[in-house]
Amino acid sequence: MSDTTIPATPRWNLDRPFLTGRFHQEVKSPSQKTQASKPFYLDLSSRGNEKDIASFAVSVQEPFLIEDLLYALVGIEGRYISIKRIKGKEGYVIFQIDTSMDLALQELTSRIFPLCEAYVLVSHFVETRSYFKNGLVNHALAAAMRAFLLDYQAMVAQLEHQFRLGKLSSQGLWFFCQRMMSSMNALAILVEKAITDNVSGSATLNLLQSQVKAMAGDNAVRSLLERMTECASDAYFSILERWVYEGVIDDPYCEFFISENKLLKKESLTEDYDAKYWEHRYKLKDGVPSFLRSVSHTILTTGKYLNVMRECDHHVQVPLSENSKLTSFGPNHEYLERIKAAYDFASGELLTLIKNKYDLIGKLKSLKRYLLLDQGDFLVHFMDIAREEFSKSPKEVSSEKLQSLLDLALRMTAAASDPCHEELTCCVEKGSLLKTLATLKDLPEPASVANDALIEDSDLVEPVNISGLEAFSLSYKVQWPLSLVISRKALTKYQLIFRLLFHCKHVSRQLCTAWQSHECFRGCKILGTPILRSSILCRSMVKFINSLLHYLTFEVLEPNWHKMHDRLLTAKSIDEVIEFHDLFLHKCLKECLLLSPQLLKKVEKLKSVCLRYATSIQFLMPSISVPPERDIKSAKTARIKKSHLMEQQLKLALQNTTISDSIMKFEKEFNAELQSLIPILSSNSSQSEPYLTHLAQCLVGVRNDQ
Repeated sequence: MSDTTIPATPRWNLDRPFLTGRFHQEVKSPSQKTQASKPFYLDLSSRGNEKDIASFAVSVQEPFLIEDLLYALVGIEGRYISIKRIKGKEGYVIFQIDTSMDLALQELTSRIFPLCEAYVLVSHFVETRSYFKNGLVNHALAAAMRAFLLDYQAMVAQLEHQFRLGKLSSQGLWFFCQRMMSSMNALAILVEKAITDNVSGSATLNLLQSQVKAMAGDNAVRSLLERMTECASDAYFSILERWVYEGVIDDPYCEFFISENKLLKKESLTEDYDAKYWEHRYKLKDGVPSFLRSVSHTILTTGKYLNVMRECDHHVQVPLSENSKLTSFGPNHEYLERIKAAYDFASGELLTLIKNKYDLIGKLKSLKRYLLLDQGDFLVHFMDIAREEFSKSPKEVSSEKLQSLLDLALRMTAAASDPCHEELTCCVEKGSLLKTLATLKDLPEPASVANDALIEDSDLVEPVNISGLEAFSLSYKVQWPLSLVISRKALTKYQLIFRLLFHCKHVSRQLCTAWQSHECFRGCKILGTPILRSSILCRSMVKFINSLLHYLTFEVLEPNWHKMHDRLLTAKSIDEVIEFHDLFLHKCLKECLLLSPQLLKKVEKLKSVCLRYATSIQFLMPSISVPPERDIKSAKTARIKKSHLMEQQLKLALQNTTISDSIMKFEKEFNAELQSLIPILSSNSSQSEPYLTHLAQCLVGVRNDQ
C-alpha cells in the first residue's frame, strides 16, 4: 500500500446539493407524501404561474412539455415534470409527468424519460468517482464520461436553440434524442454495475472489457465503450510503465495488481531458512486486468529484476523510444510485445550482472570444492589437526578454535590459491544429521520408500550422545544478490550433504587405521585365528564405506553437478538459475538418501557398527602384538625370533574368548544390517527410483565377500 495519504474531498463540495446533483427529493411512502415539502428546483417564476395543464389545448400543452423536457434532459425539474430520488440508491431517479396532460404527449414523454434518468445516473457517477479516494482509473473514466456529457449537453443546447426559433416539435425532439439513447443507456448500464460492485482499478478495466464484448453487435456503442476503456487504461498503463521500465510501484491508490511487502528484507535470505523474500516481497494481487492476465507473471518478474539491480546500486533503465510507450491501448496488442521486450532486457541485464560481476558459477564451484568435498586435501589435514577438538561433545567444541584450525589447513594446502576459501566458516550443529533432517519439515520423502514395511522401527534408534565431529559442518558467506540463488535454505541443503560425506570420510579413515593394525601379522599363520576373521570383516567394512563414498560422489554428485552446470550456461533468467540450482540440490538430497530417513538410518547404523569395530580393534590389537627385540643382532635371527613369538601370541589370542567374541559379534551385526539393507534397495517398491538400484549394485559386492 502506498505511503501517500489520500486527500479528503472538501466538505463544501458535499454539503451544497446543487453542486453535486443531490437536490432532488426522495420518493416518499403514501403516508409521508402529504407531509412532504415542495421539492428543490430552479426558480421558474419567470415562466409564469403554474396552472392545471389540462386547462390548455393540446397545441398549447406541447410547447410547455418541450420546455420541461429540455430541462429534464439535463436533470432539472420543470413545472409539469418532477424528479424523485429512489431512497437508498445513490444516483437513481425517476421522472414523473403531470397525469392531467394529454395522453399522446404523456406517451411520447415516457419514451424520452429513460434518456433523462440515464443522464442523471451518469452525471452522479462522474461527480462521485472524481473524489480522490476512487483512484486514477475511475478519475480517468469519469473524465472521459464528462467529455461525452459535454457533447450531450451541446446537443440539448442546439435543441433549445431550435425551440426558441419555433422550429422544434415534440416529434422532432424525440427524433433527435434517439441518436443518444443507445449510447447513454450503455453508459448507464456500465455505471450501474460499477456502483453495485463498487469497482476501482483493475476491476473497473475488467468491467469495461466485459461491456465492450457485450456490445459487439452495436458498432457505435462499442466504439464509445472502447474509447472509455482506452482513456481509463491510460492511467493504469502509466503505473505499469514505471514498473516494467524502472521497477517502481507508483500507485498512490493501491490499484495496481502488484503489491510490495516492505517488511521483507533481502538480508533474510542469508539468515532465515524459510525466507520468502523472492516470492513475497512483490506478488500478484487478485483482480489482474483481463488484457494483462496472460503476461501478469512476466510483468511481475520484470519489475523484480529491475529492483534487484537497483539494490545492487546497478542503476539501469529499459531503453525508451516513442514505440516503447505503454500509454496506448488497442486491439493490436502492441503493448504485449513491449512488455516482452522490457522483460528480455531486464532478465538479460540481471543475468549478466550476476554471472560476470558477482561470478555465480565461480561461487557454485567453490561450494562444490569445499562443501561437496570435491577437493579433499585440505580436509585430510584439517581432520588430523582437529582430532582432539572433534572428540569433544558438541557443547564443548570451540567454534573459534575450529575456525583457526580450518584457516591453517586451507593455507597449507592447494586451497590457499583459491580466493573463495576465505568465505568458508565453521559451525557446530545442535543435533545429529537425522535430528536436523527431522526439523526440516519442507523436505519431502519419496513415496517409494516412505512406508517400507521391511524396516523395523525398533532398529532405528537415534544416537543419544554424538561427538563434535558428527555435529560439525562448514558454512559459506554469501552476499547479495548471490543470496537469491544460494539462500539460507540452499546452503542448509549443502550442509546436509557435507555432513553425510564428512562422516563417511571419518569412518573410512578409522577403518583404514584398523586395517593397518592387521598388517603387522602379514606373513604369520593366521588361518583359523580371530585375526583372519577380523581381517576379512575389516576388508568388507572398508569396501562398504568406499562403495558408499563412490556412489555418493560419482553416481550422485558429479553427474547432477554437470547437468546443472550445463543448464546454467543456457539459462535465460535468474528464475531459471534458481530453478536449476534448487533441482540440483533436491536430486542430490534425494539420491543421497537424505530424503529417505528410514533408509538413511539403516546406513547410519552400518557406519556406527564400522566405527565401533574400528575403535575396538585399536584396543584389542595391541594386546596380541609383539614388540621388537632390540638386543638381537642378526636380522635373520630377529625374524625367526619374532615369528616364533608372534605364533605364541596368536595361540594365546586364540584362547582369548573376549577377542573372538567381540569380532564375531561385530561380524554378525554388520552382516545382518547389510543383508537387510540390500533387499530393501532392490525391492519392487524401489524400482521407480533408479538411484536405489545403483546403490544396491554398489553394495552387492560387499555382501558377496561375506
